[in-house]
Amino acid sequence: MTTLSSGFARARRWLRDHPLAFDAALAFCTLVAMICSSFTAPGDRHGPPSFGARTPELFSVLLMTLTAAALVLRRRRPMQVLAVTAALSAVEYVLMEPPAPVVMSTVIALYTVASRTDRPTTWKVGLLTMGGLTAAAMVFGSTPWYSQENFGVFAWTGLASAAGDAVRSRRAFVDAIRERAERAERTREEEARRRVAEERLRIARDLHDVVAHHIALVNVQAGVAAHVMDKRPDQAKEALAHVRDASRSALNELRVTVGLLRQQGDPAAPTEPAPGLAVLDELVDTFRNAGLPVEVACAAEGTRLPAGVDLAAYRVIQEALTNVRKHAGAGARAEVSVVRVGATAEITVLDNGLGSRERTTATGDESPDSGGHGLVGMRERVTALGGALTAGPRYGGGFRVHAILPVEARAGEPELPGTAGGTGVRR
Repeated sequence: MTTLSSGFARARRWLRDHPLAFDAALAFCTLVAMICSSFTAPGDRHGPPSFGARTPELFSVLLMTLTAAALVLRRRRPMQVLAVTAALSAVEYVLMEPPAPVVMSTVIALYTVASRTDRPTTWKVGLLTMGGLTAAAMVFGSTPWYSQENFGVFAWTGLASAAGDAVRSRRAFVDAIRERAERAERTREEEARRRVAEERLRIARDLHDVVAHHIALVNVQAGVAAHVMDKRPDQAKEALAHVRDASRSALNELRVTVGLLRQQGDPAAPTEPAPGLAVLDELVDTFRNAGLPVEVACAAEGTRLPAGVDLAAYRVIQEALTNVRKHAGAGARAEVSVVRVGATAEITVLDNGLGSRERTTATGDESPDSGGHGLVGMRERVTALGGALTAGPRYGGGFRVHAILPVEARAGEPELPGTAGGTGVRR
């Protein structure tokens, strides 16, 4: 049984791959069926049909052969094959008595047209074929117009049209389902690639913020320690302590960021809260210890920001102050303000240091060759939340970074655990 089923499956696949061979076999079977039926004469009112009661004429055999041969091209020229078979069937009804069943080929040709065209065409061609052949059978046939043979022509041609239309509709339905499945698969793959790219970009921003901030502070404090090591060892020890604290903070934040790359369920993955405005004082103190005077003013005391907004505000302030420490020059001062305005939070970082084109180029905002990603990363963070960021020199000297963040988190944005966004008074 298994061998038989596998052989049948192979034969079906071969016929599907060779449609012309299938149509030739179908034409041969149709010719055999027509010739066998032409030997059958209908019985009387109560008797069954009798086989061998009549013999087909040579002209009828020729017509059956021509119509069967035309079926070989039914896929390539469906309308032309239908026209040929219908015309030859009508000729059979007009000239031969009794007519041979040439209409069988017309039924198959009509089914092919209905299964390969649209529904309006099927209606038009089907009604025309049904009406023409039925009228020819009723007018020129030897039996009365109301005989069952004449209505059989109408029934079989109508059934061919309906069956072909049903097959076409099912084929279109299956194709639509397959197309939707393929489109969904492509969309799912594109969405996965997009999410991976966004996650890589987010982790890159976090790494840049952590490394740029802490390494800048370590560099400054190490320079101070080297400068005062011989003359003021106490101050050098204090600077080295700041270096140790900054490096420890950098390692902790790097551990948190790199932990995002671990597999889900890894017990070694960190569970520490992401930084936010609640630890803004600690961030500002690191810059003050590095010799940068910073004034902080926060309005709307007691306001809690969404986790994503809170983290973005913290990173913007961190990166802006890092740029001030790196590029503003000696004697620069910075001012940080966090203000709640309606449904937005405005973050502003000002300094009175370098405010010329050199300052802008140094921060990586205008020069494509500078290699900086600070302002680009800040802009990406703010834009991802639906906010806006502007950065540029101030009139009279200095630099200004201004970010507007929506207080309401966008739909679908994940909340980062353990991040508080409290704001306080002027510090």
